[in-house]
Amino acid sequence: MSSRHDAERGGPTSPLASPLDGAAEPYVLRSPTVAETPVIVEVPHAGLAVDAASMRHLVAPIRSIARDADFEVHRVYEVAPACGASLLVATHSRFVVDLNRARDDYDGLTVDGGPERVQPRGVVWRLTTDGEPMLSRRLDPSELERRLRAFYDPYHACLAELIEAKRRVFGFAIVLAGHSMPSSGRRGHVDVGTGRADVVPGTRGHSTAARGLIGRIDAVAARHGLSVAHDTPYRGGHNTQRWGRPDEGVHALQVELARRLYLDDEELSVVPGGLASAQRFVAELLTELGRWRPETEPSRGVSSP
Repeated sequence: MSSRHDAERGGPTSPLASPLDGAAEPYVLRSPTVAETPVIVEVPHAGLAVDAASMRHLVAPIRSIARDADFEVHRVYEVAPACGASLLVATHSRFVVDLNRARDDYDGLTVDGGPERVQPRGVVWRLTTDGEPMLSRRLDPSELERRLRAFYDPYHACLAELIEAKRRVFGFAIVLAGHSMPSSGRRGHVDVGTGRADVVPGTRGHSTAARGLIGRIDAVAARHGLSVAHDTPYRGGHNTQRWGRPDEGVHALQVELARRLYLDDEELSVVPGGLASAQRFVAELLTELGRWRPETEPSRGVSSP
């Protein structure tokens, strides 16, 4: 894989964690540091940066930026390049633009002249998960377009380029969407107060990836003593649905990690021992995914629910 983006996005030796708070660039890309595999890890929700133009519209409490981010999950996935995977991490907060939504996913209460439907947390959010207002006023369509062009389009163009590059080299690509989730449902979630599994693979009813890939998540989690619940409460977001086309050689899996594995949920502070354990799990998972080949699958190649 070419390292062109590494040079453009801060260089391969710059620390991954530092650009996410105040970065001007829309993403950080790290190329594999060992033999390349077909795996791409994309992390769309770890960023915390808010650009000046977006900040003028933002009224949400500052803590909500962290609470509604996949806080510090990029640190769990820092191991990806050493496992042969390409690593793409968004730098900006989902309060600027949500990269795991469709480009046209918004409503008329968020953007002037928008569709007459209810979508408070689309490609631009107007309510936090806790139900607090985020925007001082509806966005002008030109402001929406500015955000999409500045942050959304470059990220998705890079992801599309990575997928095609992997397909050229290997004949297929594996996209792992790296997320984290509150350890139990919060206000604004469908499962308020309910404890969640350690690992939630989202594959939209086992439809976005081959059964052998999905099964490797279960196997690695079991070896690490982690509980697994498929598609509950997250089935796989826009990116997994968009790119998960196993019959066309693109396998997509969303992996949600309970924050308790590496983070103090309330204090929003990393637990060093937990971070190291989560990294070991991710490293083994990425290694196992990278070893998978389509010819090992039954002829259909897609798991039934």
